[in-house]
Amino acid sequence: MATYRQVFGRPEFRALFASMVVSVAGDQFARVALSLLVFDRTRSAGWTAGVYALTYVPSIFAGPLLSGLADRWPRRRVMVAADLLRAVLVAVMAIPALPLPVVAGLLVVVQAAGAPGNAARAATAAAVLPGEEFVLGKGVLDMVVQLAQVAGFATGGTLVAFFGPGQALVADGVTFVASAAAVRFGIRARPAPGVPDPGTGTRAGRWWADLRAGTVLVARTPRLRSLVGLACAAGFYVTVEGLAAPYAESIGGSAQAVGVLLAASPAGTVLGMLIVSRLPSRVRMRLLGPLAVAASVPLVVCAVQPGLAVTAVLWGLSGMASAYHLPASAAFTLAVPDSRRAQAYGLAATALTTSQGAGIAVAGLAATAASPSAVLACCGALGVLAALAAGAAWNRARRAAEPG
Repeated sequence: MATYRQVFGRPEFRALFASMVVSVAGDQFARVALSLLVFDRTRSAGWTAGVYALTYVPSIFAGPLLSGLADRWPRRRVMVAADLLRAVLVAVMAIPALPLPVVAGLLVVVQAAGAPGNAARAATAAAVLPGEEFVLGKGVLDMVVQLAQVAGFATGGTLVAFFGPGQALVADGVTFVASAAAVRFGIRARPAPGVPDPGTGTRAGRWWADLRAGTVLVARTPRLRSLVGLACAAGFYVTVEGLAAPYAESIGGSAQAVGVLLAASPAGTVLGMLIVSRLPSRVRMRLLGPLAVAASVPLVVCAVQPGLAVTAVLWGLSGMASAYHLPASAAFTLAVPDSRRAQAYGLAATALTTSQGAGIAVAGLAATAASPSAVLACCGALGVLAALAAGAAWNRARRAAEPG
């Protein structure tokens, strides 16, 4: 079994860890600052919500379109370039009286630029950490993302209150510079892993060939395809985030109840990751399907509208079961050849993000015609069926890959 001492004993992992902490936290308090900046200028809830939504939209197209750059170019260079580009753009966004359409356009580019950087970081982690250390290290990085989001939101509110939205955006730019420095001086330079195809002479041709090859690889490999299916099951149980407020109201909860419910799932996820990452590899792989099913089961109980405490426990259990994403993601990364790893990662991340966004959107629309508890219960039931199908596909692929 790998240990945290081994993982953090590797200097390159420590550099990746520091880079992720500062950049993710910076992203979160930038979202707070940007929301307040837009609202302060427009006094419009619609403009504020629309600009905030733009922070998520680019990942849908940037994942498959740009992640392959981290296979074509040296990954350390991609990470540094992405961070520095985002630092410059965020600093420009802080210019007073910059037209809001320009701010929105810059925001799209900032978020899109993160796709190749994130793909390069994930692929580099697999190169830095061998075997079981990668699973444990990836768990650390995934937990950092969740904890840094919470810390970033809190820090963002404090910074905005003290400095103002513009200066908070400048501070976000500084975090990207710090992230770039951690990567540049903490990660060893490695050559680009991608092998050029002489049949695709132009840059556009090479880009299209990379995208097509990555898509075909994932689509035609049962092991990879089933892992993406398990990931997309999240689209059903993530609906608790979108319906937390109306559900809390339906059970007589206050605004504080919404916060409790929203915190229950990520808190359970962190605990689940700590547990799952310590299980033997063969046990983790066999539990992927059952845990994917278990993540949706608690939502079915919402049909009877249990009280706040019971619901928080149920959503926490759902979050714990959703920790199957950790070994599933690690297995996906290690199953892809290094030369296609970043592109495949971008495709899988896009599939996950799209399923989550679509799930929340559809659940919200359904909640206009039915009660939140009924919608959550329905999502839970559909999630169980989807997870059973994806889990069966995974078991077939896993058994076919096992020797003997």
